[in-house]
Amino acid sequence: MTEPFALAGLSLDCDDHEHLARFYLGLLGGRVLWNDEHSVGIRIPNGLTVAAQRVDDYSPPQWPGASVVHLDLAADADLDLCEQHALAIGAKPAPVQPDPRWRVLLDPAGHPFCITTRNYAG
Repeated sequence: MTEPFALAGLSLDCDDHEHLARFYLGLLGGRVLWNDEHSVGIRIPNGLTVAAQRVDDYSPPQWPGASVVHLDLAADADLDLCEQHALAIGAKPAPVQPDPRWRVLLDPAGHPFCITTRNYAG
């Protein structure tokens, strides 16, 4: 398997996803792709999707410190095959998988990233 992934978006954890999305719309421009009870996705003019994602008990990061930004990777149509490829090259499954449309994995250094076949185009 050669290069099965493309960068789909950048997710930013927060306590108020609508507020953070408004900030980035004001900062970067763009348009809202979706807005639900847990996240708001915006498409910025360069085509990148930025998602503000509400998490329970959110604590702002301390810099320098722990990473709270993770990559969302757009997979080929076969999510299982793409997950198997990532595992074969050193990823590990995260202990919690909150949504069957996504696979949350940890890179070799323990940073989380998500694989999805979800269409970010809007």
